[in-house]
Amino acid sequence: MRILEYTVPPDGAGLTVRDFARRLGLSAGFLTQQRKLEDGILLNGAHARTVDVLAMGDRLAFAFPDEEMPYLPEPMELTVLYEDEDYLLVDKPAGMPIHPSPGHDRDSLLNAVAYHYRQTGQSHRFRPLYRLDRDTSGVLVLGKHRAAVCAAKTEKLYFAVCEGSLSGDGVIDLPIGLRPGSRIQRECGHGDRAVTHWRSLGNFQGHTLLALWLETGRTHQIRVHLAHIGHPLAGDDLYGGGLGKITRQALHCGLLALSCPAIPGFGRKTFFAEFPDDLRAAFPLLPRVHEMIKELTVCPPVSPTICSPKTC
Repeated sequence: MRILEYTVPPDGAGLTVRDFARRLGLSAGFLTQQRKLEDGILLNGAHARTVDVLAMGDRLAFAFPDEEMPYLPEPMELTVLYEDEDYLLVDKPAGMPIHPSPGHDRDSLLNAVAYHYRQTGQSHRFRPLYRLDRDTSGVLVLGKHRAAVCAAKTEKLYFAVCEGSLSGDGVIDLPIGLRPGSRIQRECGHGDRAVTHWRSLGNFQGHTLLALWLETGRTHQIRVHLAHIGHPLAGDDLYGGGLGKITRQALHCGLLALSCPAIPGFGRKTFFAEFPDDLRAAFPLLPRVHEMIKELTVCPPVSPTICSPKTC
């Protein structure tokens, strides 16, 4: 069982449990679920209500019992970047879907994580904070309990190799929606607003290495936006990219900054995943990701993505 405990500071005196939880980034939906648990909300060791008023020095706690894990575990290679009581961060390989799907009912990340949890004596629901396309590689974070998801803030930096030559930087602010007649392919010009920031990091072999960060999280956003401006990702044949260098989209989630105000002492942590072998084989001149971390300091501010309370 994981227990998050807080000592109420002077400026928290007079707040209700609900208001204090909101200060931590926890939603009303989170509290609703905690109320359903025996001893899910404790005040000075006793059962508490969300309307109870706090005093300075009170000890407020949220408890998360072990959960059933009704997933099929499969022994698969899983590269763990970081793990503690609250989070599991992995380097997802290209070709691995997040969830089981037709044709991939036993080789998804869910199956691999279920096996990892079982082997390490853990039992948690599968809670990815965001999704990566099946053929996109890189850092992916999973929360081990509701608070780790509800209050999490993530900032991601993607690296991509697109066709043609781009220099400088720019912003693509174009809506994205489903292409008529397709259930998979997207296009610009209608649908939901989508904003992609990009910066050129160098040109080689008729391609450009880009760093990208998103204000929105639309399906296939980077792939659709770059294809729309005439620079599809290498290997992304769904959106016009050639297969001469690589046979999957050359897109990698290389950096993640993670913070969670609901977890005492967690602060803000940064993780990175190096380019996988297939990208390096296709583009030998790619630099090391850890050598490009300094690029984060020159990226414009991006509003953190806060996970929807519906996923708690």
